[in-house]
Amino acid sequence: MLIDTHVIVWLALADRRLGNKARLVLDKALLNREDIAASAVSFWEIAMLFGKGRLEIDPTATRAAALRSGIREIPLNGAIAIRAAELAKFHGDPADRFIVATALAEEATLMTADSLILRWKGLTSVNAGK
Repeated sequence: MLIDTHVIVWLALADRRLGNKARLVLDKALLNREDIAASAVSFWEIAMLFGKGRLEIDPTATRAAALRSGIREIPLNGAIAIRAAELAKFHGDPADRFIVATALAEEATLMTADSLILRWKGLTSVNAGK
C-alpha cells in the first residue's frame, strides 16, 4: 500500500479526517510490519507546504517519524517520472502524477482521500477518509 501525502500528515497529526477503517488498516499493517510506503515526493510536498506556512508540522521530523514507524520511502526515479508524464486523462498536479505513477510502478494500492484520484480508473485505490 502506498499512502498519499495527506495521509502522512493526518497520521502525524492524529487528524480525524483519516477515517476509522483507514486508520485500522494502517495501524494493523504497521504493527505486523506489512509494506506501507510513501513516495519521496510526499515529503517534498510537506516541505513545500511548511515553507509556505500552510502546514505547521516540521517536514524533517515528520519524515523521520514516518520512517521510524515502518513506512518505506520510495524515491522518484526516471521511470516513474516518465510514467507520470504518460498518465492518460489524469489531472495536471505534478505531485499527484508522481504519486500515482509510483503506485503503478510498485503495483500498490494508493490510500488517498483525493476524489480526483479515487475516480480515476487507471489505479487501484482506497478512500483514506473512510
